[in-house]
Formats: sequence, structure tokens, C-alpha cells
Amino acid sequence: MVPSRPARCWSSFRLRCHPIRFYSIQSHSPPPWRPVSALDDWVQRDIRPISLRQLTFFGRTLTESRLISSANYVRTELPTRVAHRLRDIQKLPFVVVANPHLSLVYELYYKAFERLRAVPEIKSLEDNEKFCAMLRQTLKEHLVVIPNLAMGILECRDLVPPDEMDKFMNSLLRARISRRVIAEQHLALTETFNSPWHFPDFQSRSDVNAEFVGEVFLKCNAREVVERCGKLAQDLARQSSGSDKIPEVSVQGHLETTFPYILSHLEYIIGELLRNSIQAVSEKYKDSPEQPPPIEVLICEAPQHVILRVSDQGGGIPRDLLPYLWSFSKGPRSRTRLENLGQVPAMAATMQELTVSKERKHADKQTYREGSLDSFTSRPPDLRLGMGLPMSRVYAEYWAGSLELHSLEGYGVDAFLQISKLGNKNEQVTTRASIDAV
Repeated sequence: MVPSRPARCWSSFRLRCHPIRFYSIQSHSPPPWRPVSALDDWVQRDIRPISLRQLTFFGRTLTESRLISSANYVRTELPTRVAHRLRDIQKLPFVVVANPHLSLVYELYYKAFERLRAVPEIKSLEDNEKFCAMLRQTLKEHLVVIPNLAMGILECRDLVPPDEMDKFMNSLLRARISRRVIAEQHLALTETFNSPWHFPDFQSRSDVNAEFVGEVFLKCNAREVVERCGKLAQDLARQSSGSDKIPEVSVQGHLETTFPYILSHLEYIIGELLRNSIQAVSEKYKDSPEQPPPIEVLICEAPQHVILRVSDQGGGIPRDLLPYLWSFSKGPRSRTRLENLGQVPAMAATMQELTVSKERKHADKQTYREGSLDSFTSRPPDLRLGMGLPMSRVYAEYWAGSLELHSLEGYGVDAFLQISKLGNKNEQVTTRASIDAV
């Protein structure tokens, strides 16, 4: 009897049958007879980085021709950036890409690439409305990317050196932020254009989002963001611990400092730092009769930067975790992180997804701006994913800033967040991928 051939996993089969070919682990070079594919053509195109100042300048005087020009920039830039990430995924060993989670991410990217590159030139407002509907759908579909990327990276941590996997993860996350920035900026500009107050002869401009140009907040106040995120982090700590013994958040320094920034990025970074500090202090003082010491936030304004120092007395970072602080793929708690990620089907990587009820959004209407995606997923406040710090660093470095932590064992942690104050730094996108062809 001829033995039957072993069944192949479905994810591997789908990848092998995909229009973009995968090659062996030993060599990523395609055979010389391979025809130039659409992906090869798009990967050869240069990414055109933008700055917050450019986004602001372009969106300030919004006309129909400028809106259509914005749409065509997004129409050509998004497939270019997706193509580079597809090529990065193709360079991974086949056994890694065959992982079900990474396979799903690849298929989502390929679907988006095919959909975006097929969009014809946008010539009218009607064309733009159809394009915006497609962008919203694509952004919604890609909410599953972050948890699936993280689970795939953790499951493949023994197949590829951890440093390479972290570099790959950072590259994909930074590129994901860049795509969402330009897509959501255009969606916000379209929303602005369709609002009555954007016309010069309309005097009664009472919209609460008047200080926004698209998604860029022109007068982002660090103190207000810290206070708002601190209140949310305290509420989440109360929900998870059931205790009212939560440390206060004290803000000092240059309290009136403002700068242009994308609010959701800053809220995510500061929110994660405060959540970590509040949790550490609460756990250290939960059995103490004393009131826990406050989290101290110092805001410093320099000519070109704003620096925030978040200091706590939560005992510092455990020594076994310190070497893996910025890693997505390694560390002693990888299995727990993997189990927790399995409970998060979708993730927008914003502070809003941690808000449990819709009522809170409406109660805080004066300071909360709804993003282009008005439905974020939520997750339990005590579910630790182990991604907050590395994700925060990716966000901080995206606009040429930085995030550093200094742990004083037995005492606490000082976190230093540096932000470019002038908004003139280009987004720090990954350099363009090289062609596989010889």
C-alpha cells in the first residue's frame, strides 16, 4: 500500500497559492525567470514622509482641489507603504510566515494592497466619498493586526533570533502608524470639508474641535493630557483592584506649554506610563496604613523640545524583567502575555479602547476628540499584554521623539518622554525595502 501524503496546514497552503511567491529559508532570491510583479513595481517607489507642520499647513485652508489632492496622495502612498511591508514579511523564513497569526496579517496586507492599487485617480468629491468609505472599511479590518502580530511573534520566538523579531515587529508597527496617520488625516479633512463652519463666510464657528486640523491638535497641552489620562488610569486601577487606595497624580513645571501633536499618540504614551506607575505604587502600598505617595509628572519646555518626566515610588522594575523591557518577543512572562493577547481580538492602540462605557466619552466631550474610527474595542482594565512600553516607544520615536526609563531598584522608576515641540520633524518611517530580484 502506498502511504498517504501528510496533510498540509491550511495557512501554508494559502500562502503557497498566493499570487506573491514565497521562497526557501536558505535563499530569498527568486529564480531569474520570475516576471516583474506588481509588488516589485510598488516596492521600487520611494515613500514620501510628512511632518506635523506639513499636515497642518495643507489642511488649514481646505478647498475642493486640496481635498482631492490629499485623496490622491493617500491613494498612491498607502499601497507603496503596504508593499514595503509585504516584502519585509516575504523575507522571513517560510516556517515563520506560515504561522496562522502572521499568515492572517499577510493576507490582510495583501488584500489592502490589491484594493488600494486598483483605485483610479480621484477627480471629484463623489470619487473621494467612495474612497473614504473604502479607507474606513480597511482601517476597521486592520484592527486585528496588532494582537495577531504580537501572538505570531511570541509563538515564533524560538525560530528566529529575538532581536531580529523585535526589529521586524518595530518596523511593522511604525509603518502601521504611518499608514493610519495619513489615512485618518484625510478622513478627518473630508469630515471638516463637509462641515458648515469650514467656509470663510461662516462666522459662528463653535465646534469643540476648532483647534484641530484634521487629526493634528494645534495646541496640545501636556498638563491637560496628563490630568485626563491620569484620571482614566486611576479609574481603571480602582476597577481592577476594587480599592480606593490609588495614588494621586501631581503635575508641575511649565504647565501652559502647548505644541502641535496627534492627540491619540500622546494619550497612549502618557496613559501607559501612568498606568504602570499607578499599578506599581498601588501594589507596593496595598497593605500599608499610609496613603501611597503621588506620581510626580514634571513638564519642561525647551526651545525645540518638551520633556516630561514621570516619577513613581513603586519599588522599581524587577531585575528579571529589566533586560526585556522593550522587547515584543522575549522575556520570562511570554506565555502569560500570549494567553492574555488571545483574549483581545482587536486592538486600536489608543487610550480610548480602554474606556469601558460610551457615557464617559460624552461626559468628557470638551476634551475628547472622536477619532476617524468611532468604534474602538475595549479590554478588561487588569489584562496586562506586555506591549505598553515597546508600543509607547514606537509612538514616541515616530515623530522624532524618544522614551527612556531609569529604574532605581527598591525605590521607583523615572520615565523621560521627549517630544519635538515645533512639529517640523518628518515621520520616522522605515527605510524602503530592497528588491529581492538579483
